[in-house]
Amino acid sequence: MKKVEEMRAEYRREDIGKGVRGKHYAEFKKGSNLVLLTPELSKIFPSNEAVIAALNSLVGVARSATSVRIKGARIE
Repeated sequence: MKKVEEMRAEYRREDIGKGVRGKHYAEFKKGSNLVLLTPELSKIFPSNEAVIAALNSLVGVARSATSVRIKGARIE
């Protein structure tokens, strides 16, 4: 049986280790389209794939309703 370790109430800075400045800078510069869902929406769309499918469907409806092409949009 494994021993379960509990977290200490507080840590000293030297316990954490040395940080690396700019470690994620290159990825940050690439950009992100991170969107936070409300708890209600996360129940309806439980995965990334569900959100992507719903948004692609919405883009398809918008295109057919307005006949406007959204530059760079991808419909699967």
